[in-house]
Amino acid sequence: MTNKNFGFGTQIRKSPYFDSTVKWGATGFSVYNHMYIPRDFGSPEQNFWNLIEKSILCDVAVERQVEITGPDAFKFTQLLTPRDLSKLAVGQCKYVLITNSEGGILNDPVLLRLAENHFWLSLADSDILLWAQGVAVNSGLNVQIKEPDVSPLQLQGPTSGEIMIKLFGEDIKDLKYYWLREYNLDGIPLIVSRTGWSSELGYEIYLRDGTKGNELYEKIMEAGKEHGLQPGHTSSIRRIEGGMLSYHADADINTNPFELGFDRLINLDSDINFIGKEALKKIKHNGITRKQVGVEIDCKPLSGPNTTFWELKKNNVNIGKVTSAVYSPRLKKNIALAMVSVEQSEIGNEFQVTTNEGLFNCIVVEKPFYDPKKKIASS
Repeated sequence: MTNKNFGFGTQIRKSPYFDSTVKWGATGFSVYNHMYIPRDFGSPEQNFWNLIEKSILCDVAVERQVEITGPDAFKFTQLLTPRDLSKLAVGQCKYVLITNSEGGILNDPVLLRLAENHFWLSLADSDILLWAQGVAVNSGLNVQIKEPDVSPLQLQGPTSGEIMIKLFGEDIKDLKYYWLREYNLDGIPLIVSRTGWSSELGYEIYLRDGTKGNELYEKIMEAGKEHGLQPGHTSSIRRIEGGMLSYHADADINTNPFELGFDRLINLDSDINFIGKEALKKIKHNGITRKQVGVEIDCKPLSGPNTTFWELKKNNVNIGKVTSAVYSPRLKKNIALAMVSVEQSEIGNEFQVTTNEGLFNCIVVEKPFYDPKKKIASS
């Protein structure tokens, strides 16, 4: 691939790490938040084993940041999410939902609090910058909202801690799960957090100077050489094992948090003000009609993740859809996340799924499918 000429035009942006990812073997890309994201370094199964046995470095610069600053930054940030932020300390991160006035989910970012009135929303795939700026117009709050020059990498896997010690010293071991710290690595300004999209031990490294992307990527790869670090991409296998959402696949604007079992992220009884509060109160009072579940599909190993939603039926009646499916070589099972009618959501319920290769039986099981308490990531 000649990376100088690769692309669909200037409307799709390349990350600061683009040249390095191509050098290290990226052969396929997708588009996410109007940017290229590496999706292919060879075998997805080998990428999975690299992740869970050693470590991988992923270009996730597509996780664009919405920066919120100004005297009313905290009040405005709270307005965007149903999660109570009153105990969010400076230097802490939280997984949050962004909801609209109907209670629908617009995004599920990680929120970082860098200072008293300085926040980043590290986004999934939707245009929350435009939403936040639109909300701000008539909010009466004194805030500034922009996209900063920030591009994350994810270093994930069991040897990631050793690699981080080599890069940043022993004190990185003190960085707690879902906390952040500021660093300068040989003149490269960074924010480092104990977060990631893998359900494994891992870190996100937020570059604050896009001119130094390839330099940073190469430094990390060099530091990880003796610890088995490989270039990679976010693993669909591991994220489905961990029951982690992919926005637009497992949730969208028509999905509400209660359908996903995210009651813990919704604070309806406190006096905090947020968009969608009244709608979510009504949804909770009336109850939900569908629910996300984990399912196992009884067929030969799937050749790859689903690229369409798969219809679910019981007694020839549609009861929902599979949103994310994959074969787990560790569990030796086809596992999936599905949205089904509440009546069919009990563990042990059986129904049929129509895949690209035919009609097969499936059964509702516990999710997450592996390490349900997230002990690996939080240890």
